[in-house]
Amino acid sequence: MIKIEDLQFNQGLIPAIAQDADSGEVLMLAYMNREALEKTLETGMAWYYSRSRQSLWLKGETSGHHQLVKEIRTDCDQDAILLRVVQQGAGACHEGYRSCFHYPVEDSDGEARPELTFDPDEVYQDKSSGIIDELFNLIAQRKDHPIEGSYTNYLFTQGIDKILKKVGEETAEVIIGAKNPGTEEMVYEIADLVYHLLVLLVAKGATPGDVLTELSSRRK
Repeated sequence: MIKIEDLQFNQGLIPAIAQDADSGEVLMLAYMNREALEKTLETGMAWYYSRSRQSLWLKGETSGHHQLVKEIRTDCDQDAILLRVVQQGAGACHEGYRSCFHYPVEDSDGEARPELTFDPDEVYQDKSSGIIDELFNLIAQRKDHPIEGSYTNYLFTQGIDKILKKVGEETAEVIIGAKNPGTEEMVYEIADLVYHLLVLLVAKGATPGDVLTELSSRRK
């Protein structure tokens, strides 16, 4: 675990990249000083430092397009940080785009390599990438750092028997949902079951990677 004092602030600032927590899309690059990072950790909302105004600013304070911070990471040199966020509103860019990175870079002849061009208004549909690991990490954080009123912490407080009981109940509800017409109810109940299985993994000291390794061994 890296502490704030371990980070390398260059002239009091550190680059902060905001990334969509679900899709992995890079939304923007800004800078933070120590106070901005501390306010982000304290409030769960992204705060940055404006080099032009030389002051702190809350992302979305005028537009309402706030960024809810799910996780903060640093690189191997501790001289940059990555915010994994839930972007509120239309997007991160003040020009109305979801991502600030929407201009293709051209060569000196004014031509962009076709394979490097992309649609700035593209909507990322695949929300599954990394969501299991993200949820698992959040559950593990709740176990190590309890939050009052958290259902996850309630399960850990009640112990393994309660967790196993919930896994059994959710399994039965998946079966019932699958027997009913359509898929909406079934999908909802499977999501509940997956969540409780992740709680069980944390409680027992295992990881989703352990499950994936076991599944990989069954490819015959």
